[in-house]
Amino acid sequence: MAINYKVLGQSNPAGTSEADLYTVPASTQAIVSTLTITNTGGSNADARVWVRVGGASTSTTNAILYDVPLAAKSVAAFTLGITLAATDIVTVRQSSGGNLNFQLFGSEIS
Repeated sequence: MAINYKVLGQSNPAGTSEADLYTVPASTQAIVSTLTITNTGGSNADARVWVRVGGASTSTTNAILYDVPLAAKSVAAFTLGITLAATDIVTVRQSSGGNLNFQLFGSEIS
């Protein structure tokens, strides 16, 4: 069993579109340690983050952050300890007018 500590994903989703931040590869498990969200824009924005088991659709039932406000020029860090299986997906979205950057850190176990 190999454990790789790494940046799992980075994304700056366009507009209010959902963007897949990280998909667990086949034959792999992952442990998400930290999620950071940085608002580099000049206005407030809201963030949404989902964990989609096996690629399920986004919904309020699989949201881990939902319309969390971030002030302009601010950063928020979340220590998570979430375990993911192969094909699970972390998806992100920002509110209109936002300029949010999402970064996911953790380990892959293969």
